Parts: sequence; structure tokens; C-alpha cells
Amino acid sequence: MRAKTSFLCQACGHESARWLGRCPDCGRWNSMKEERLAVAGKGRPSALPGVSAKATSIDAIEMVGENRLQTGCGEFDRVLGGGVVPGSVVLIGGDPGIGKTTLLLQALPRLASNGQRVLYVSGEESPGQIKMRGERLGVHSPLLYILAETSLEEILKAVQALQPAAVAVDSIQTVYTDQLTSAPGSISQVQEVAGQLMWFAKRSGIPVFIIGHVTKEGAIAGPRLLEHIVDTVLYFEGEKGHTYRILRAVKNRFGSTNEIGVFEMKDTGLEEVGNPSELFLAERPEKSTGSVIVSSLEGSRPILIELQALVSPTGYAMPKRMATGVEINRVSVLLAVMEKRLGLHLSGQDVYVNVVGGMRIDEPAIDLGIATAITSSLRERPVDWNTVVLGELGLGGEVRAISQAELRIREAAKMGFRRCLLPSRNLTKLDPVTDMELVGIRDVGEALDFALA
Repeated sequence: MRAKTSFLCQACGHESARWLGRCPDCGRWNSMKEERLAVAGKGRPSALPGVSAKATSIDAIEMVGENRLQTGCGEFDRVLGGGVVPGSVVLIGGDPGIGKTTLLLQALPRLASNGQRVLYVSGEESPGQIKMRGERLGVHSPLLYILAETSLEEILKAVQALQPAAVAVDSIQTVYTDQLTSAPGSISQVQEVAGQLMWFAKRSGIPVFIIGHVTKEGAIAGPRLLEHIVDTVLYFEGEKGHTYRILRAVKNRFGSTNEIGVFEMKDTGLEEVGNPSELFLAERPEKSTGSVIVSSLEGSRPILIELQALVSPTGYAMPKRMATGVEINRVSVLLAVMEKRLGLHLSGQDVYVNVVGGMRIDEPAIDLGIATAITSSLRERPVDWNTVVLGELGLGGEVRAISQAELRIREAAKMGFRRCLLPSRNLTKLDPVTDMELVGIRDVGEALDFALA
């Protein structure tokens, strides 16, 4: 009897009975691969042995105190929401060489407590290669065990025998299960392996870290379902040529999804950055046009960042619009507002916007800072060195209120800034800040008059 097969999209998981050149769901070309269908329920436990499923009233469920495991790395614990929750599954994605393996090799030994061991499973490197990396990072721990294996069944046997405090799997695209005949890394293998690791973590209470490869677009490779299965999804970001790395949570069932951790990659591994604002402002040029300081709120942490803009006459029929670290479509909207409301002639100018330090900012509170930087470069007039610019810009040119203004202002005052331009609505709700001049702004024209005076 011939085994049943189906064609699955390797990007989104769409299933088809026949091969298609283009996936009808996500639109990806040449992503349909033939895979043998899994036998329903084969080797997949549906419940704990000897325990039948039973519905329980929410009032009858006993509350168990939250006892998080500390990795000893403050930035990592911050992103996780205060530490690792026992039995949780954490997925870490990022570009090749960004530092995913380095982060886990440095954090895992610190999770070992009371003589408990931790296990690092590698499907891509041999134990000798990992030992070489550990020597470079200064990782020496008799409680850190290395296993080079790609079979899920063998991995689970080793875990049962070792009973570690935590498990790391590097990477999920290399692990396969004997229940399926498709190749490792295929969509069915990734789903099945992730599902069984999740079931194991919930049953045993052992936290599991999973490293995942990313696609050209920066998303974690494999089906989107993978991110729904796990409890926490972390992205390790960083621009090539920069030593700074940013760990960002995009999903977290046990904490905030807005927190970030900042690291610096050195020869001896990743080093925490306790004051990111000081780091990003360290090389700020003095009296330079097109340079503005803004405040981005990442979770509970305000970070001061330098925005740079360059405006120059275009030599093409269509002017260039380029942005690094901010959304280019948002920059285009702000340019349209400035042309309409301020009468600035930007249609014949190339405009380049850059966030210094390799950061990515996705919040409206930096709108006024972008507009100020662009105008500063256009008019060749620098912004005052001790000024921070905050505010969201509406299509009518009005400056709208932002969240957590007082937290941002106090961070700016701590870094030595003496003046802050902010929405007038925020100004009425703030307590006075020592040695800080607060200027309430109603529209973009008023902001530019103050910033470029």
C-alpha cells in the first residue's frame, strides 16, 4: 500500500493535494514540497499516563507561587519577564552568527543549582567544536553537559536519564522524529518536534530553549504555528558592522512583550549593557546639522537615541527616500505633512534617515524628532545640544500626547539634558523636573521654531 503524501508550503504550512508553483496562501514561489503524511496519533501521548482528562472549576484550582529560575544575566532575565518559568518553552531566533549560541552557553551554567545539571543539545556542531567555543567564552562548568544528537527520541532518552534543570536545543531545524519520514527542517518535522518538546516541558517542568534559523525576511524559518506553540519568542537583532546586540521579546506568556535587552559582543562573549542611553550617545557629534536626540520606550525602560537625517538635492527624476532603524512608510508620511503644513520643498531633495547604533524604533513618539532632524539638515541649522524632542505628529501638523512622558524626561535629565520639547497635553500632567526646562508644543511649526532657534 502506497503511503499518502501531500504538498506543504515550507513558509506558511498551506496543504495541497497537488504541487503548485505558487502557494495560494502566502504567495511564495516554489515553496511547495511533497511530504509523507503522519499517522494520526502515532507515538504522540494525549495525556499523562494513568491520568484521565477532567475539567476543573477555575475557583478550585490551587495557585502555585511563581518561582522563576535566574540566569544570572540581568538583561536576559529582564526580557523573559524576571527569569525563566519552569516548564516553559523559549524560542530564540536571529541571523547566523548574531550570538544565539553564545547567549545560551553563557546563561545555561548559571541555571544549574543545588547540583542539578543542564543539557545543551547540538545538531550542528560536535562536542569538540562547542568545547573550543566554550574555552574562548570562558565557560567552565562540570554541570554543563553537551549532547551531539539530532534524533528527538534519543534526545528525550538522554534528558530522562540526566534530569537536567534546563535543556537547550540548537537548532530545531536539525532535529527529526522517527514518526515522520520527511527530511529534518521540513514543516511537518518542525511542527512535530516542537509539539513533543512542548509536551515534555509541560509534563516535566523542565524549561526548554529552542534556537531557530531565520529567513531572508528576518522571520523564524518554518511554519507560523511554531511561534504559537512555544511560550516565549525572542529575536536577537543587530546590524552587521556593529558590536551591539538587542534581544527583543515578540511574544511572552509570562511577561511584557515590549522589553529589550542590550548586549555588546566582545572577544570573550556577550557583555550586558546596563545604561544603553550612554552607549548610544557616546559618539554624538557636536553642533552637527540633522542630529536630534529622542527617547524610545522599550517596555519599562526609556532609552535616549540619536536620530540623524541628511537632506541633499536629488540628481534623479524621483528623489530617494531611505531609512535605517525606522519605518520608511512612516518617514514618507511625515515628509508629506511637512510639505503640506510647513511649505517645505522636499520633492526635489533626497532624504536619508538613520537611527544610530543599529537600533530599530517602532513607536510614534519619535515623529517630531524625525521632522526636526530633516528640517535641521535642510536649513543647515543644528539643534541645541542639550535638547530632547518628544511627540507624535498628526496629519494636520498637530503634536499629539505620548505615553510615559515623565519616565522619558527623567532619563533625559539623568543624562544631563537641560531642555525638552514635548506635547502641551503632556506638560499639563507632569510634575516639575529639577534643572529641566519643559516646553509645551502644539504644532510642528512651533516645535521647529524652538528647536532651531
